[in-house]
Amino acid sequence: MDTIADMITSINNAQAVCKKQIVVFPYSNFKFNILQLLKDEGFIVDVQKKGRLATRRIVVDLKYDENDRPAISKMKLVSKQGQRIYSKATELKSVKSGYGISIISTSKGLVTNKEARKQKLGGEVVCQLW
Repeated sequence: MDTIADMITSINNAQAVCKKQIVVFPYSNFKFNILQLLKDEGFIVDVQKKGRLATRRIVVDLKYDENDRPAISKMKLVSKQGQRIYSKATELKSVKSGYGISIISTSKGLVTNKEARKQKLGGEVVCQLW
């Protein structure tokens, strides 16, 4: 089972019913780094590690505007377990005409598609959101 896909599905479902906070379990550094990047880009309010070792989990505070519309309209997994999608820096496209971002796993860590083009880095396209 793909835990990244589970995390993306739980974020989409929680924002569909206007939940303020979700818990992502089990913990992984990769999921935490994805959520930290979303926080830095302004798509979520806060992300925190909770618990110790085997019971560690991630608590995510979701972001909404004054009309209770979610900051993330849709989050979509691009690379799946059975089919990994890789892209060169010159082949990275904008998402929804620049309104969204792609998260790229590069040799320098997780970056957005804009940052990857700027640094001329390619890598695995993990997900897209807008």
